[in-house]
Amino acid sequence: MFVPPEEDSRFDGPCADERSVLANQLRNHRLTLELKCGGLDAEQLAQRSVPPSTLSLLGLVRHVAERERHWFRRTMAGKDVSRIWPTSGVDGALDGAVADPAMVEQAWTAWRREIVFAERFVAEAPSLDVRGHRGDRMVLLRELLVDAIGEYARHVGHADLLRERIDGRVGR
Repeated sequence: MFVPPEEDSRFDGPCADERSVLANQLRNHRLTLELKCGGLDAEQLAQRSVPPSTLSLLGLVRHVAERERHWFRRTMAGKDVSRIWPTSGVDGALDGAVADPAMVEQAWTAWRREIVFAERFVAEAPSLDVRGHRGDRMVLLRELLVDAIGEYARHVGHADLLRERIDGRVGR
């Protein structure tokens, strides 16, 4: 296990309403990704999964930082913000992840900054019916939160496999 159950901050117990259920599920997935990356150095975080894939734990952190930025700043808040990492391929956040301690720090800083914005946005939204723009269609905040939970769930699964390959560590 990554942490003993009594020390696991991911599970806060029952939630009072739909917003708290969705926010806590997303928070738990975010914390799980952070746990899966914990205690690894830059070389380990940048280790690729299986060639030719560019998937790595560091790449996942960079990727979800970009997704957080897109979901909450662009889609929901309507801000015109640039990408954190310019892309030349399918996903520059994944492709550009290399074993550099400064890059690791930059990735965690960007990810945490985007989460602070997202959590504040969700907490301050008058309701889950707040609408954002995803391309040419409207999206509700509740819909976006469900999408974010799904994306994190997939990537936490990837992180499980990556971490096990790096040092054999498994657990929830």
